[in-house]
Amino acid sequence: MNRKATALDVAKRAGVSRSAVSLVLNGRGDGNVAKESQDRIRQAALELNYSPNAIALSLRNQRSRVIGILSDEVVVSPFDGNIIGGADDVARSRGFVTVVMDTERDAARDASAVETLLDRQVDGLMYVTVGLKPIEVPQGMLRVPSVLANCYDDHPQPQLHHVIPDEVTGGRQATEHLLQLGHRDIALLAGSEDSPAAPLRVQGYRDAHAAADAPIREDRIFMAGWDIDAGYRGTMKLLDGASPADRPTAIMCANDRLAIGVALAAARLGLSVPEDLSIMGYDDETRIADTMIPALTTMALPLREIGRAAMTTLLDAIEGAGEGTHTAGKGTTVETMVPCRLVVRESTGPAPTR
Repeated sequence: MNRKATALDVAKRAGVSRSAVSLVLNGRGDGNVAKESQDRIRQAALELNYSPNAIALSLRNQRSRVIGILSDEVVVSPFDGNIIGGADDVARSRGFVTVVMDTERDAARDASAVETLLDRQVDGLMYVTVGLKPIEVPQGMLRVPSVLANCYDDHPQPQLHHVIPDEVTGGRQATEHLLQLGHRDIALLAGSEDSPAAPLRVQGYRDAHAAADAPIREDRIFMAGWDIDAGYRGTMKLLDGASPADRPTAIMCANDRLAIGVALAAARLGLSVPEDLSIMGYDDETRIADTMIPALTTMALPLREIGRAAMTTLLDAIEGAGEGTHTAGKGTTVETMVPCRLVVRESTGPAPTR
């Protein structure tokens, strides 16, 4: 049976003293331990799966060392669960544990779920959603340090800090990739109109065209939805019966499932990807983007990074909050935007000559 890692093990791996480990993992590193040493200590603790004795810390700091995470349906989602995974990584590295409750998309359960977590004496709360969306913040979240991940406060004056993906830049970089390959007729299957993310990605598409001084055909932009069949139908509408000179040379999709539909339609029409048609996805969804044939070029949503950034913001607020400070965003900016990442695979290539 493997021996449980100790603070001394962490100190040796990080190349610091044991007292430095104690200061950092007890939340007293700032002003006492250099920032780079703090980072090494937390990384070493994560690698060794080390966490301080929770009971001792609670007695010493009068904290539970527990963070409550409320989600709409992330717990049962194979995709956005990475947000919670990233948040838990940071929590464990700093001596906290997480407790997760899922309301299964029933917003009426939000308030009672928050009260349940508060009754467990959590030190802070995080609200996580599947897909970018506004939420009505449960009032109970204002009683302890709290943060929003992949969602934002619907209040006219936001009360909580939120961490979200930079969707405009993501849409722009995806389009820039296609423009750099020589494509000038790029269609966009843009998701659905009720999604806050969709118009942001469309804005990025427009920004990239404007920067390249490339005209946009408005009839190339479809609010198609999100599913495979929507991608198939949208592509058939664009391509079926069109001459080679009048069809787009690339189709950019608002998610990877739409891109599957595009690939199916291209195969149905006898078009080769990427020789005849380049396909760009969005999300980098596990077991989809990298297993398609050809493998899908896509924008990776930074879900794990969102979870990490949100939990870091929350724990910094908890460990640095003075008396009477209840919101993670108090006295700071209310927004952190995490960049998406372009993942180039085989589904995009140079624009065909016409």
